[in-house]
Amino acid sequence: MTKAVFLDWFHTLARFEPPREELHCQVLQEFGIKVSPQKVKPGLLLADEYWFDENIKSKVRARSSEEQAEIGLRYQHILLTEAGIKVNKELLLKIVKKVQELYKGMTFVLFEDVLPTLKELKKQQLVLGLLTNLNKDMVPICRQLGLEPYLDFVVTSEEAGSDKPQPPIFLAALERAGVAASEAFHVGDQYKIDVVGARGVGIKPILIDRDNLYPDITDCPRIRLLPEVVKYL
Repeated sequence: MTKAVFLDWFHTLARFEPPREELHCQVLQEFGIKVSPQKVKPGLLLADEYWFDENIKSKVRARSSEEQAEIGLRYQHILLTEAGIKVNKELLLKIVKKVQELYKGMTFVLFEDVLPTLKELKKQQLVLGLLTNLNKDMVPICRQLGLEPYLDFVVTSEEAGSDKPQPPIFLAALERAGVAASEAFHVGDQYKIDVVGARGVGIKPILIDRDNLYPDITDCPRIRLLPEVVKYL
């Protein structure tokens, strides 16, 4: 019997506003490179995968400033290469710097299907928890976006002392929910982080694949929209 549902944050419940692909296009245009958001998005998602893989090896934010800078350059290089854009290192450095400046002013918005789904899950008297690798205080953000009435708790990687897919953050969620692993589902958008991590402690995973990035995944439920979660509980 399902008693709890844990939810990832980025690209599961929320996205950046303005959308990241639009921000990157804005920066590129400032440097005379015209490209559409649709052209940028696949590279952005591929670069995300690179960053997540690096973070699994060891926390990026805990590395030296030199390593972090190199990862930032590699991230942007992957994005541009996938979009068919070639730049020299000098221009790449300028693009990365400008992108980082603009990211500081970005905010989060919920996907349109989030609040209706959470309302339905609460009607089923499920315990709902947010699990995120963000190391910031998420409570004010959740309150501002109208999530507070539906979430029973929030566990961040900073609070748990480890990032997904490591066990501690999932185990912390189970303790907060007061349920056994077999009684919980975890919904997230990253296969290696969310699916593998949840399964590693016995939690049932659901992959939310809003951009159809994982068409070949068949070892767990794969959904395109959050309301589809209900049919697997």
